[in-house]
Amino acid sequence: MTLDDYLYYIILPVLSVSILLVFVRFVKGPTISDRVVAVDLLVTSGIGIIAVYSILTHQPTFLDIALILALIGFLGTVAYSFYIQKRKNK
Repeated sequence: MTLDDYLYYIILPVLSVSILLVFVRFVKGPTISDRVVAVDLLVTSGIGIIAVYSILTHQPTFLDIALILALIGFLGTVAYSFYIQKRKNK
């Protein structure tokens, strides 16, 4: 089994199923915190798919896109936690 087979038949299906399950949590999430965590996990899974696609196509420029997406996701999570902290202090 080569690396390409491993990526096609194991990693991508696992990432796809995880995206579906996390999207269900995003839709059903009873609180806004659940939804923010779900969006963060969707971004992380998307980064994984971009990384796998970059490996399969031998184009390392897609890793730059994954890095930018990771930074945006991190900043969004930090901004939300800052918002929650400010809301509790009032």
